[in-house]
Amino acid sequence: MGLSQVSDQPESGRLLEAAPPQVTRALETLLASGEHELIRVDTDLTDELRYGRRWVIVTERRAIVMSVIGDVVAEASIDELAFTRADALVGGGELTIERKSAPTIRVTYSSTEAVKFSEVARGLEQLRKGEDFLIRATLDRIRCDRCGRLLPEKNSLCPACVRRFATLGRIVSYMAPHRWRAVTLAVASVAMTLAELAPPLVTRRLIDDVMAPVAEPIPPVDERLVLLGSLVMMLAGVRLFSWTAELVHGWTNTWLSARITADIRAQLYRRLEMLSLQFYDKRSTGSLISRVSRDSGTLQEFLIDGLPYVIINALMMVGILGLMLHISWKVTLLILIPVPLMGVWSWLFWKRMRRLFHKYQQGWSKLSTRLNESLNGIRVVKAFAQEQREIETFDRANEDLADVSVRTAMNWNVLWATMSVISGSGMLIIWYFGGREVLGDELTLGDLLALYSYMWMVYGPLEWFSEVNTWMTRAFAGAERIFEVIDTPPEAYDDPKARKIPRIEGAVRFSGVTFGYDKSKPVLHDINLDVQPGEMIGLVGKSGVGKTTTVNLVCRFYDVDHGGIEIDGVDIRDIRLEDLRRQIGIVPQDPVLFSGSIADNICYGRPDASLSQIMDAARAANAHQFILAKGDGYDTRIGERGVGLSGGERQRIAIARAILHNPRVLILDEATSSVDVETEKQIQESLGRLVKGRTTFAIAHRLSTLRNADRLVVLSNGRVMEVGSHEELLEVDGHFAELVRLQQEVAQIIGVSE
Repeated sequence: MGLSQVSDQPESGRLLEAAPPQVTRALETLLASGEHELIRVDTDLTDELRYGRRWVIVTERRAIVMSVIGDVVAEASIDELAFTRADALVGGGELTIERKSAPTIRVTYSSTEAVKFSEVARGLEQLRKGEDFLIRATLDRIRCDRCGRLLPEKNSLCPACVRRFATLGRIVSYMAPHRWRAVTLAVASVAMTLAELAPPLVTRRLIDDVMAPVAEPIPPVDERLVLLGSLVMMLAGVRLFSWTAELVHGWTNTWLSARITADIRAQLYRRLEMLSLQFYDKRSTGSLISRVSRDSGTLQEFLIDGLPYVIINALMMVGILGLMLHISWKVTLLILIPVPLMGVWSWLFWKRMRRLFHKYQQGWSKLSTRLNESLNGIRVVKAFAQEQREIETFDRANEDLADVSVRTAMNWNVLWATMSVISGSGMLIIWYFGGREVLGDELTLGDLLALYSYMWMVYGPLEWFSEVNTWMTRAFAGAERIFEVIDTPPEAYDDPKARKIPRIEGAVRFSGVTFGYDKSKPVLHDINLDVQPGEMIGLVGKSGVGKTTTVNLVCRFYDVDHGGIEIDGVDIRDIRLEDLRRQIGIVPQDPVLFSGSIADNICYGRPDASLSQIMDAARAANAHQFILAKGDGYDTRIGERGVGLSGGERQRIAIARAILHNPRVLILDEATSSVDVETEKQIQESLGRLVKGRTTFAIAHRLSTLRNADRLVVLSNGRVMEVGSHEELLEVDGHFAELVRLQQEVAQIIGVSE
């Protein structure tokens, strides 16, 4: 690859991290005219294996290692490189830049930076060999770009930097189909606010016009009794109005919250079903389940309880302050003196409480994990007589949880005691200064009592607003994690350019296929293979050579990095994904069965199949007899992953499922690896019926099971080493023959030990 080709690359295609000013200035001086940075990354370890920063810069001409202040530590031209590699070490790794006639350059880093330096090594090797410069310009994020905090998961969102208003706006957008209920909710919220503001005003009239009249002359007792009855009825009416508004608000809010959460959860699950396996490879299943269950549950809880609390109390604050200022602006300002103190103390305290709550949750998680492991592994515990050890471990976790529970409760009590003292100062203020206003005839007793009531209506929510802020942050962080998945591009099921192929013949061609789950470390290298329709191909080799990866590419679970795969002369990427996968059947090593009846599992690929078709498929799979022996025959319920069935029975149901599916391309991935000899014989008979007339890729460690394959493809280190029939490869006496000899030796050893 010419230097000009590298230089013409857009900067977005290069791995460039932001460097400090000292490094940037040093590079401006160091780099020659026409020399461009292709890679600029920092490492987090020094030569002494201490935490510190160094910079690795790669141009089309050389590799440079710099200190954080811009001094050149080491330098090597691309022409003098012998090889470059990134090696994994204990707790970290090392970038090795071997030079032809100079000392080797070594750059150490922690495990966190391993993927990044794998790309650096890959880029240097491409430059050394004169290949196209193709590296990942963007790597997995482990820290927040904004605040630098460690992320909960790679490429996930930072809970501390959640865009609250943007997230809230997106949540609210789900109300669009239910706008009339949203309007009802808004009206009910305003009605509840007005109903809460009215009682102190009515109380003021009860005092000033009935109990202790201030008007001259004082009205007769009879008139005041009539007014007393009217005002009491008014209070009853306000309470009835408040109860009605609260009922309407509660019902509407609960319905809307549940509906919005259900809509978001449904959209999330639809997207999870449509995402590629590459997405799942980078995330734990538990994390994704948590988004569907825990995050959506937290969001619903906040929408039902938290958001209405914030809205109603915010409206009440505005109304209360307006009324208080109207009654007496002097006393109101005095009453508000403790408010900043309450706000600051509440914020500081909840910051501390969040840490304690986090430790409390960690304690519960640790205790639950320990309990789950010990009970699930109770047979192992008893087999090794480790009951006392497990009890002691549980006791330690239990004591830790008890300690943090006590600290949390004590701090909680301190919060309320302190808040009581602060709010008590407000009570002293209103009685002293308000009392002076009453004695000076600037306020009536009714005004003072109304202010007193409104004061507590102000103080009460302030004690909780910091916690509501935490609640909101947690809920919106969960919503952002949900939206992150929803916004992930799905597999190309709806590609308008894809070709519809309702029936494929089964000709499969690999042309220079190179692929790696980590692009810097290919699993398959330059695979070339031509498979004819109806041909059975056996893939053999040691574990980890790329056999399962090869068939994954046929199913287009992943797209190749280089080269291409064609089916019937059409690039697999140009075939409609649904048409492709509908005509591929898989019998995996560990078949996945779902909760339901045996019949439901057999017809999973063809839900419209009749019972007679299901039974025919079961007979072909040698499963009919054992199914009939079950209590309810084909209606027998099986548990998750086929609980209640033996390994051989699960395998034959999986074969029956594939037979009923009637695929044009069949993939057998270790279909007989973990069954006894008799069961294997039955499975082999059923597989013999299944492979007829279909293009078949079979993976097996027992090489004897592939005798009937038309051709065997021997893989080693991701490359095709040999291709031929069983007999031809034995005659060649190469890799395959060596594998056969090793298996025969193992079989003899096992036979002697038995």
